[in-house]
Amino acid sequence: MTRKQEQKRQERRGDEPAADRTGRVCVVTGASGGLGLATCRALARRGARVVLAVRDPEKGRRAAESIAGGTPGARLEVRPLDLADLTSVRAFADTLRADHGHIDVLVNNAGIMAPPYATSPQGHELQFATNHLGHFALTGLLLDLLAAGTDPRVVTVSSPNHRQGRLDLDNPEAVDGPDGYSPMGHYNRSKLANAVFGHQLHLRLTAAGSNVRSVLAHPGYTATGLQHGTPVRGVRFLYGRLLKPLAQSPEAGARSQLYAATEPGVTGGEFIGPGGAGELRGAPTRVRLAPRATDANTGRRLWELSERLTEVRYPLPAPAASRAS
Repeated sequence: MTRKQEQKRQERRGDEPAADRTGRVCVVTGASGGLGLATCRALARRGARVVLAVRDPEKGRRAAESIAGGTPGARLEVRPLDLADLTSVRAFADTLRADHGHIDVLVNNAGIMAPPYATSPQGHELQFATNHLGHFALTGLLLDLLAAGTDPRVVTVSSPNHRQGRLDLDNPEAVDGPDGYSPMGHYNRSKLANAVFGHQLHLRLTAAGSNVRSVLAHPGYTATGLQHGTPVRGVRFLYGRLLKPLAQSPEAGARSQLYAATEPGVTGGEFIGPGGAGELRGAPTRVRLAPRATDANTGRRLWELSERLTEVRYPLPAPAASRAS
C-alpha cells in the first residue's frame, strides 16, 4: 500500500494524519483540555517534545499525566501562559527561549467563547485580547525560534464563524463597556481576526523569503468545554443541546490542526477544516477563507493595530498589495 493510499484509508476511518514528529519541538496553547489536549496527545505519540502552554498549571500537570499514561516516555513540558495578559505572554516567550534554541511547530489553539463582558489586564475586550492579540504577540516573540526549526509552521485555529465576523478598525474594541457588548458577535470578530492574521502572516513570511509556514485550521463542531462554559443561554442551547448529536470528539476535531501542523503537502496560506457537510465534521481538507479575511487593506490595518496594541514588532515586510493600499 502506498503512502497516499494509507492516508486515504486513515481519513475514511477518521484517524489522525500519520506524519512523524520525532525529535521536533511543538508548542500548543490551550493544552490542558479539549482540542489542545488531543493535539498534544497525538504529537507526543509521534515522538515530538511537546510544550503544554496552559493558563492553569495544575490542570496542565494533570493533562501531561494523562498523556504520559498512554505514551510512556513522552517528552512533555508544562508552562504557564495567560494569553489575555501580554505580560504573561512575554514571560512565557522569555522562559521558553532560555531552554530551547528552536521551535518546529506553534499551534495557536487556545480560545474563549462568549464570556460575559470583561477586559484584559491591558484594557482590551477579553475575547479579542485572548483569541487574537495574545497569539499575535506570542507568534512574533517566537518567530526567530521558529525560523531556526525544521519545516517550521505556525497553525492558527480559527472557526467557520469568521465568515460572520466584522472588524471595525476605526473602533477596534467595538465596545466601550458592557452596553452594546455582543458575546457571540465579539467571538466572531476575534475568529475573523485570527483568519486575517494567519493569512497576512503567510503573505509577510513569503515576502521575506522565510522558511516558516503560516497555516489556518478549524475543527468544525467539536464537543469541548468551549461552548458549554459560556453563560449565554442561547449559545449553550444551540451547541450544548441542539447540535450536540453532530459534535465530533476532541480527537476527531483536532485532526484539522494536526494535519496543518504535520502533513508534508500543506502549503502556507491554506485553511484546513473538516470536509463533511457544513464543515461540521469529517476528514481534513482545504476549505475557503471569507473574502474579508484576505482583503489587503484589512490585513495591513489589523497588523499595524496589533503591533501597536501588543508592542510586538515583526521583522517582516508588508506584502506589496498591502503597501500599495
